[in-house]
Amino acid sequence: MTRARMPRPHEVAIARRDPRLLAAIQERRTDEAWRTRGACNSVDPETFFPAPNEPSESAVALCGTCTVQGPCLAWALQVGDCHGVWGGTTPRERRAMLVAWRERVKPDGEAVDDGPDEEDRRLLTLIPLSR
Repeated sequence: MTRARMPRPHEVAIARRDPRLLAAIQERRTDEAWRTRGACNSVDPETFFPAPNEPSESAVALCGTCTVQGPCLAWALQVGDCHGVWGGTTPRERRAMLVAWRERVKPDGEAVDDGPDEEDRRLLTLIPLSR
């Protein structure tokens, strides 16, 4: 079994803008009964927990068709679950999302002000190059 590594800064930057994460933040408390309507209810659970050397594309594809993808991902991020496929994300993707999640959602579940952060301001501000 391999040890999970910390996500790199560029992976976290990508995760901050991932539409799946943004949907999870918005939908984290909107659907308490999401598990009863998940597309995964009719599939073998082992599909969502492949061995490290097995592909997870089939589980991710099934999640892509699911109507409760946001609450599912929010739950996985809230509890810090880093195994299996949840909300259409792999464990590697979720490790980076977890860093961004903790920046945007307080421990009590309330949203942090989602105003533009310093990196957004830097990317959106045109700074003339000095020679």
